[in-house]
Amino acid sequence: MTTLVTGANGTISSHLLTLLAGSHDGPLRALVRPGRPAPEVRGVDVVQGDLDRPDSLTAAMSGVSTLWLLTAAGPLAPHQSSNAIWAARAAGVDHVVRLSAIGAAYDAPTRNGRLHALSDAELAASGIPWTIIRPSAFMQSLLPSVVDGTLYHNWGDGRVGFIDARDIAELAARVLSGPAEHANRTYTITGPRSVSIAEAASLMSGGLDRPITAREIPTDAVVGSMSGAGVSEWLAEVVGREYGAAYRSGWGDFVTQDFQSVVGRPARGFADFARDHAVVLGGQPVAT
Repeated sequence: MTTLVTGANGTISSHLLTLLAGSHDGPLRALVRPGRPAPEVRGVDVVQGDLDRPDSLTAAMSGVSTLWLLTAAGPLAPHQSSNAIWAARAAGVDHVVRLSAIGAAYDAPTRNGRLHALSDAELAASGIPWTIIRPSAFMQSLLPSVVDGTLYHNWGDGRVGFIDARDIAELAARVLSGPAEHANRTYTITGPRSVSIAEAASLMSGGLDRPITAREIPTDAVVGSMSGAGVSEWLAEVVGREYGAAYRSGWGDFVTQDFQSVVGRPARGFADFARDHAVVLGGQPVAT
C-alpha cells in the first residue's frame, strides 16, 4: 500500500511522515515542490510535484493507494485540492484523507472555512473513498504570539477546544494505516478541554518554570503584527480578523470525542504541550 503525503514540509505532515515511517505497511512518498528541501525522514521516497500544476502530479500519483491531502490556507486552496483530487482519480487512488478546517461549511464565518467546504464537497462527489479531518485551532498557532512570557491575542473571553498538531498527525496516521474502516467519515477533532486564551496561558504555565500571562490587544495590531512578520495580507486578515471575531463570539467553544474514539487515548493538554515546547516559550519544562 503506497501512501503519498502532501504538504511534506509543514508541521502536521512532517509529524505524519515520522509516524508512518516507523509503522506504515508499504512504500511511503512525500510530495515536495521543486526547489524546496526534502524532509529528512528515513525510508521516505521524495517525489517532486506542485499542487498548482496538474501536469506535475501524474508521476507522483502513479501507483499510490492512499493520499494525504493537505493544502496551505489561501485563496488558491480549492484550486490545489481540485488538482490533487483529479490526479488521484486518474491514477486510481483507493482512498483520500483530506485535512479540512473546523466548522467548514458554506456559511462558515471565515473565508478559509467556506473554501474548505468547497473542497470537502468535491472530494465527497469524486467517487473516491474519503475521510475528512476537521481540527480545531492548533496549539502550535499560539507559539508566535508568546513574547517574553506574554501571550498576545484578540479573542476576548472566547473559549476554544485547541488541539496539538501532533495529535492531528497521529489520528491521520491511524486512518491512513487502515482507511477502509474510516471510509466516507468526517472527524471533527479537538483537545480535551475548551479554554479561553487566559486559561490556555495558565495551563501552559503549569508545564513551565515561568508564568505565561495573556494580554488582549486590538485586532488591527494583531493583523499588523502578522503582516510585519511576512504573513500574506489574505492570511493575516483571515486569521487575525475573521477567526478572531469568530472565536470571540464563542464559535469554537466545544469539544468532541472523535480523537479518542479513533486513537484510543485523550488528546494532549496545554501543560504537556508547554513542556514539549519549553525552549520556544522561553522557559524550562517542569517534571510531571
